[in-house]
Amino acid sequence: MKIRFLSALPILAATPQVFADTIGGAVKRQPLNIEAIVMFILFVGLTLYITYWASKRTRSRSDYYTAGGKITGLQNGLAIAGDFMSAASFLGISALVYTSGYDGLIYSIGFLIGWPIILFLIAERLRNLGKYTFADVASYRLGQKQIRTLSACGSLVVVALYLIAQMVGAGKLIQLLFGLNYHVAVVLVGILMVMYVLFGGMLATTWVQIIKAVLLLAGASFMAIMVMKSVNFNFNELFVQAIKTSPKGAAIMSPGGLVSDPISALSLGLALMFGTAGLPHIIMRFFTVNDAKEARKSVFYATGFIGYFYILTFIIGFGAIFLVGGNPAFKDAAGALLGGTNMAAIHLANAVGGSFFLGFISAVAFATILAVVAGLTLAGASAVSHDLYANVIKQGQATERDELKVSKITTVVLGFVAIGLGILFEKQNIAFMVGLAFSIAASCNFPIIILSMYWKKLTTRGAMIGGWLGLLSAVGLMILGPTIWVQILGHEKAIYPYEYPALFSMIIAFMGTWFFSITDTSENATQERELFYSQSIRSQTGYGASSSVSH
Repeated sequence: MKIRFLSALPILAATPQVFADTIGGAVKRQPLNIEAIVMFILFVGLTLYITYWASKRTRSRSDYYTAGGKITGLQNGLAIAGDFMSAASFLGISALVYTSGYDGLIYSIGFLIGWPIILFLIAERLRNLGKYTFADVASYRLGQKQIRTLSACGSLVVVALYLIAQMVGAGKLIQLLFGLNYHVAVVLVGILMVMYVLFGGMLATTWVQIIKAVLLLAGASFMAIMVMKSVNFNFNELFVQAIKTSPKGAAIMSPGGLVSDPISALSLGLALMFGTAGLPHIIMRFFTVNDAKEARKSVFYATGFIGYFYILTFIIGFGAIFLVGGNPAFKDAAGALLGGTNMAAIHLANAVGGSFFLGFISAVAFATILAVVAGLTLAGASAVSHDLYANVIKQGQATERDELKVSKITTVVLGFVAIGLGILFEKQNIAFMVGLAFSIAASCNFPIIILSMYWKKLTTRGAMIGGWLGLLSAVGLMILGPTIWVQILGHEKAIYPYEYPALFSMIIAFMGTWFFSITDTSENATQERELFYSQSIRSQTGYGASSSVSH
């Protein structure tokens, strides 16, 4: 049975049928790649040293969750970019351009444009209202117990789906590029992610993401420069050579060939755009800076880095068309070694930099997964320890020491769970999990965040009913859709005919929240609406008494 894999990163979900095979197929264990192993060991050694260094500076709850708020806007922008500039993003977009040409630019830029608009709406208010998690913001004027339970459940579902895909991705990538056993690779990733989070907290996680982002930008820049050098830095010549070499000819410059289902495309676009603002590990990054000004800088820098990165992948994809696709001897050799033309960027790395640079890019591709799983694990641990344990179970009476203890226990548990799920899902089609994670974030987390900040009439009853409706409808429609209902469960025809549910589940969430809020005439609802003014002042200034409704 053919294994189809989609690593858990947002941009890869943009074109599931293309990206599902980016690091997939019938993966066979390859001979050891010595250069990649050396590069990997160097990276792991450096990041473990950073973890040791960070552990000496992680003394409080604030240090553990948010690095004490001492990360600068530039550093945080690089760390956010590190979450997006993944191995799958790097390999997926370049593979998409390699196979489909101009459509790759449409999808990458379309995704890039969407998320800063949303994050600019919430970044400053998040920083002024919250401490550690987005539930701090959502529960500011609403019921603590109900909202934090909903937020924690939504966060844990998203984190779990992400971790499954990341762990399977790590195993496949190492099996393909380093020649190691799949199970060994999954266990190795699990151990490393637990060490980063357990001992170094957010400070170590941030610097791992920064280093990975810098290495990936450097490697992609070198590849793009070498491609442009081969065409005398003439973009017109780049496209001419690609057209001459590609089997599709001039058709690779025509947009729109990948969109066959407009409803699914719109649904996925909404999930990617609005789901980004509901991803717990991304939202946590805005609490690591000192103030709202640095939060805005974070978005500005991240937008620049990510935009530059996607331009590079576009050049790399077109360069691979004629530097790899136009060289049958190299293409055959690379295909035998690396497992197919969907690894266009890896083929190109070998073409422009030899085995040493191939090893560097391979190690960096794996490093991206390590950085993302560390951020996901910390987000999941904080949801359990800060939201559920400290504020729901202990109702705000937990000591800082006890909360940190629960967080570290949760980190270890998540490590075992991630390893187990990575092994369990080795041969399953997990492509749908990325789209589902974003759909849940867009349908459950995002409506609660944005409405709690901007809509005066929101009540706890409306937020709870709307949030749960969004969460359950997103999961339900995904199960009834063609990916799970037909491909996995084996039914003849899908009950829900579209790939992704966000278009409908978001409408359900917002409509449910609106209706059950405006019809709420309880005393608590009146008090919650009155607190909106004080919340608005604090969200804009960062000052004011923290208020919340306990019921």
